[in-house]
Amino acid sequence: MSSGEPILEIRDLTVDFGGLKALHSLNMAVYDGEIVSVIGPNGAGKTTLFNAISAMVPVTSGDIRFEGSTLLGLDANQVTARGIARTFQNVRLFTNMTILENVMVAQHCRTKQGPFGALFCTRGFRREEEEIRAWGEKVLGFFGSRLVGFRLNQPASVLSYANRRRLEIARAMATKPKLLLLDEPVAGMNPVESAELTRLIGKLRDDWGFAIVFIEHDMSVVRDVSDRVIVLNHGELLTEGLYGDVSVDPRVIEAYLGQDTVIEDATTS
Repeated sequence: MSSGEPILEIRDLTVDFGGLKALHSLNMAVYDGEIVSVIGPNGAGKTTLFNAISAMVPVTSGDIRFEGSTLLGLDANQVTARGIARTFQNVRLFTNMTILENVMVAQHCRTKQGPFGALFCTRGFRREEEEIRAWGEKVLGFFGSRLVGFRLNQPASVLSYANRRRLEIARAMATKPKLLLLDEPVAGMNPVESAELTRLIGKLRDDWGFAIVFIEHDMSVVRDVSDRVIVLNHGELLTEGLYGDVSVDPRVIEAYLGQDTVIEDATTS
């Protein structure tokens, strides 16, 4: 675990939906430069955790602190402006917008020109639009040739599933975050695509400096890229630690309700 103050700290977090406790008194921390995976069986509270951090569900009690300040009371746009960006389990793109436009629109939280500049197309507005476009192209270039060149002006609807996943990550990157939340980033990908995106997750930290928390069911991805693994079960922290320790923990194997073969195979492959 890194030393110093955490970039993200979850304190006694509880999220209730009616009588159901999706998260119960959860405590966890993420440090600058870390790649942390969150695993657990279906219904463990993983996506609810992301939704609480990104202000998409109300928090019943507890606190979520980012860089030392609470996120409670902020809306989703304000959380993004503070430096947290996320992707979703089900890809959410503006399919009728171009690939470049999908990334440019994500930068709205960083713009300084108001309606007046947009209405009269002022010099400041044009300069800012050029900067937004250049940043968008740089972000898309991270993914190689798949999202740049002639593709920039193609609608997002023409992309393959894997490239839609990449574009969603690019859109999150475009907000200039300090922390990326990736919800099952390799879901639906074949083994070659999964291996490539696993390498890219490492480069997001190493080359771009993001701290990363990701939810994943593919244990080979968790094994290959995580600095630390957090295991949730029934909305509570079951255990956390290095992958090699967590993957053989009997409590983790039992929590997966028969999915222990997946965990064991991942440790020996």
